[in-house]
Amino acid sequence: MDTVSSTPISSAVRLIGTPDAPLFVDVRKAEDFAASDHFIPGSIRWDYHATDANPALPGGKNVVAYCVKGAHVGVTGAEKLRAEQLDATYLEGGLRGWMAAGGMIVKKRPDLGVTGESTSRWVTRARPKIDRIACPWLVRRFIDPSAQFFYVPTGEVFAFAKANNAVAYDIPGAPLEHDGRLCSFDNFLRAFELKSAALDRLATIVRGADTDALDLAPQSAGLLAVSLGMSKNFNDDHAMLDAMMPVYDALYRWALDATDETHDWKPAV
Repeated sequence: MDTVSSTPISSAVRLIGTPDAPLFVDVRKAEDFAASDHFIPGSIRWDYHATDANPALPGGKNVVAYCVKGAHVGVTGAEKLRAEQLDATYLEGGLRGWMAAGGMIVKKRPDLGVTGESTSRWVTRARPKIDRIACPWLVRRFIDPSAQFFYVPTGEVFAFAKANNAVAYDIPGAPLEHDGRLCSFDNFLRAFELKSAALDRLATIVRGADTDALDLAPQSAGLLAVSLGMSKNFNDDHAMLDAMMPVYDALYRWALDATDETHDWKPAV
């Protein structure tokens, strides 16, 4: 077997949440995983010590295995994944080095169905426009890439949540809902301790579009227009979500890397 290579933290930390981000596989030993309250955004959990079966991973992604310190456990995890013909490396410095470098982390919230090792389930009102699309985007890009979302009539949200082991959101009385001037997207960020300048910029845009406070950010009016237009194009709520995922990807990438870029067309004299 060829020698497994490493991925430097510096080359991966800014890609979190973007389509270019690698797929992180959390291979920490069970006792180390249980002792920690956090994981790297978008991680898939795989305890190779407990099973010989490899995790079900989406295709087309570079895979980065990580452990606590970026030593033997992570290297072995990457080797096992490479043996299955996956393009896998291990994270230099592991989770400890990631956190020391200021890398974004996700707080486990078992009370909200987010443990870092099982699929979370979420339910909200049908006919989503802004907040009920922005929150699923955030969850799938940062919190749980395999998360399941359900849209049901307003009066059925809480009964559905109870019957289907799902967490209600963006409806009065839900664990994550509007709080004063803050929208549900803001409260997802707070609940999972997701902190970055780019996510703060995006949260302001979402809040402005969702709460009719279009003066909060110039981009809020654009997000509102696109969201309302998309909702006219799609009667199926999941098709609406799928169509809007690239929109939020683009807004986030702008917030991350392109806020200083301008565009001004000037005709030739």
